Amino acid sequence: MMNKNSLYLYFICMIATMGGLMFGFDIAIISGAVPFIQPYFGWNELQLGWGVSSLLVGAIVGAFGSGVLSDKYGRKSVLIIVALFFAVSCTFTALATSSLIFISARLFGGLAVGAASVLSPMYVAEVSPPKNRGMLVAIYQLAIVLGILCSYTINYGLHNIENNWRWMFATGIVPSVLFFVGLFFIPESPRWLFKAGREKESLKVLSRIGGEELAKAEILEIAESLKGNSASVSIGELFKPSARRVMIVGFLLAVLVQISGINTIVDYAPKILLAAGVEINNALLQTSLVGLINFIFTFVAILFIDKIGRRSLYLIGSMGMVITLVMLAVSFYLKMEGIFTLICILLFIAFFASCIGPVFWTLVSEIFPNRIRGKALAFASFTQWTFNFLVVLLFPHFLASIGGAKTFLFLALMSLFQWFFTYLYVPETKGKSLEEIEQLWNK
Repeated sequence: MMNKNSLYLYFICMIATMGGLMFGFDIAIISGAVPFIQPYFGWNELQLGWGVSSLLVGAIVGAFGSGVLSDKYGRKSVLIIVALFFAVSCTFTALATSSLIFISARLFGGLAVGAASVLSPMYVAEVSPPKNRGMLVAIYQLAIVLGILCSYTINYGLHNIENNWRWMFATGIVPSVLFFVGLFFIPESPRWLFKAGREKESLKVLSRIGGEELAKAEILEIAESLKGNSASVSIGELFKPSARRVMIVGFLLAVLVQISGINTIVDYAPKILLAAGVEINNALLQTSLVGLINFIFTFVAILFIDKIGRRSLYLIGSMGMVITLVMLAVSFYLKMEGIFTLICILLFIAFFASCIGPVFWTLVSEIFPNRIRGKALAFASFTQWTFNFLVVLLFPHFLASIGGAKTFLFLALMSLFQWFFTYLYVPETKGKSLEEIEQLWNK
């Protein structure tokens, strides 16, 4: 039976991971709207790419800025602003009457998505005990894929009504408001409190989460990791020799998680299926199946991330993605039936959801030292949003100009590079405290 400390921990993590729910909703809701907004605004393929990827430009700024703001004002305070941004973005995207208003609202929503991608997993990592931190941060990824699944389901449910794309975006207002209200019932991050000189409050939060004995031990570890580092961290310090190795690992993980192709599927699944000869109604229905597989297989990561480990899952997932992307390239080259394309997409999503997506956010939320975590995680998130933007912007153009076979073969090569990089440079962090992980980089 769960004790009250564990119940409290799960409650505050559930609220924090609602940022992931909105993250997933905002990046995926556009997929079902694409067939309707492209003719409404009269966009060509590159303009469509910009309309979809504009959210990601905002996310780049939001990810980078959130690190600075959260180090200064706290994780919780900035998350409250983020929740408001989500609500405002959903409202104005739904009401847009021109490309300018639509894209401006998407950019604004991107600020919230980028900030949530940094702050939600960071908050969960900083409140979680080592034994179940992997599982709890993986639940953040589950919230993302739940948001994606909700988006796909909403898109299919609304595909036959008038002004359907407006209602698609408007549905995001409700979870945004729930996220905003819930944040007032969670504490500030104990590690941020300690770093801000509020040691008693930090100990109080840790005691409520894990009990007094564990809290006292963690406070000593936090104090040791921050010893002699009371000054604020400048951006330049992220690239000093002492932090260089972990920053390179974080940077390349963030690049590879995007250029291995996940958001070509999440954002353009209906378009890929249409290119494979599937009719629009069936494409939207099959995209809902993509969301369902994404959701179900995320539970595999939640169950095994603290048993098998982060590194092993990343190796399995990367190789699975290589194989399925090659199969997808072959299906386009041989002009095979749409059902084979769908099977390839579902297998790709299964490997990503069970091995890569949750593990990426767990790794980048725990590998950076306490002193630089806010800005370092923001830099890693900034990097993945930058490459996410480039992939989503250019994918429709390359799909139309060079075809699906060459496009997906390139993504397969990037997944293979991800496997080699993980094998050579990514350490195992399973079962270690954040302070013990910090020591890995100092050896």
